[in-house]
Amino acid sequence: QVQLVESGGGLVQAGGSLRLSCAVSGRTSSSIAMGWFRQAPGKEREFVAATTWSGSITYYADSVKGRFTISRDNAKTAVYLQMNSLKPEDTAVYYCALDVRPIMVTTNPREYDYWGQGTQVTVTS
Repeated sequence: QVQLVESGGGLVQAGGSLRLSCAVSGRTSSSIAMGWFRQAPGKEREFVAATTWSGSITYYADSVKGRFTISRDNAKTAVYLQMNSLKPEDTAVYYCALDVRPIMVTTNPREYDYWGQGTQVTVTS
């Protein structure tokens, strides 16, 4: 059974930075894809960023492009989301997700098979 555990959320002022981590445990392969999504109160879950496990392909939502960076550490079996220049509209619960058999890196949350429990990010103005 695959488990994903996020950490690193918190309260930060606008313009600040946070680094989210997602620890991956269980049986996985090197052909998986990992994604970060977020959900603000009263809104649908939205795509933030995704990467193949090799890191050869990454993809970002337009709203975070140039500010957020997704990366992975194969040795630690973890995925990270470095968030810089944070804005109040980035406030949400952030989730990492794993796609076991990706055809391509996808922004569709229904394509992801496993999810973490989420970590709260709050950005104050």
